Amino acid sequence: MKRFANRREAGRALAARLADHAWHDPLVLGLPRGGVPVAKEIATHLDAELDVVVARKIGAPGHPEYGVGAVTADSEPIYDPAVLRALNLTEEQLSSTCDREREEAARRTSLYRGDRPPLDIRDRDVIVVDDGLATGVTAKAALRWIAGHEPRSLTLAVPVAARESLGTFRTPVVAVLVPKHFGAVSRWYETFDQTTDAEVLSALE
Repeated sequence: MKRFANRREAGRALAARLADHAWHDPLVLGLPRGGVPVAKEIATHLDAELDVVVARKIGAPGHPEYGVGAVTADSEPIYDPAVLRALNLTEEQLSSTCDREREEAARRTSLYRGDRPPLDIRDRDVIVVDDGLATGVTAKAALRWIAGHEPRSLTLAVPVAARESLGTFRTPVVAVLVPKHFGAVSRWYETFDQTTDAEVLSALE
């Protein structure tokens, strides 16, 4: 079973897949925290600007790691209707969780962006990067927010993706591994430590 040593190696493998394309004024946006070390490798290899886009998972009640939706600091949430039906949940029941995650997205955006000017997205080729794609709901929230700022093109790039999630995206997705039995993102890394805020800030410097 092929696995990546760590996020940096995953980023280099992904960069090799993206290098053949002629990108116009590329902007690489990592999804904090784990997507940022991967994104940094891509930005370095493509000689592109690196920044972040913050989207927060809205977790199921009692199971915060199980994403039923996602939200950015200043957008409406996205929910997975099939998951809501399966768990017998409504959007209204998740409104307080959504508000909490929106506030956290705003806090992290402010922390990571510091006093840098707002993202300049218009008419640029934007590559959104995460360390893996499970349900994809967090990536979808980020992609929808970016699409509203008129990029020239929009691509999602991940080292590993769940096969069943790929078909739910309208945005082109580039993935190095698309295993038949996905399990969890961490399964495809030998080292999958929690990325810290300090590491994100260091990458952005």
